[in-house]
Amino acid sequence: MARAYLPPSWIMKEGANRLTALFGSPILEVEGRNSGRLQSIPINVLEHDGKRYLVAPRGETDWARNVRAAGRATLKTRRGAEEIRLVELDTKDKPDLIAAYREKWDRPTKAQWMALPDPADHPIFQIVDAGATA
Repeated sequence: MARAYLPPSWIMKEGANRLTALFGSPILEVEGRNSGRLQSIPINVLEHDGKRYLVAPRGETDWARNVRAAGRATLKTRRGAEEIRLVELDTKDKPDLIAAYREKWDRPTKAQWMALPDPADHPIFQIVDAGATA
């Protein structure tokens, strides 16, 4: 079965992602599952009911597949960097988190949710362990 994925446009990859990072968005760094190279991508960190989550509105993105393979990553924010361990959630746990994510970031991601309305198409990872590294 093919996994749902909405690739970002060239403008998004080459321009908007870099601008977003410049304006202080958190950056997720994860080792590539095939290349072994470090991938850095701006990401929204959802805080919900005292827990933190990473949500993939574009579906089966490279970062989601890399996190799934590695189980860990580095999250860089203005406060520093932290090593994080991530656990992927089951589909049954996703609707409430997707609603919370959309409440906060619906405007920039609305088209992605409309194109991929099934919660099963969106990997969501809970940050279960974190430690400061810098």
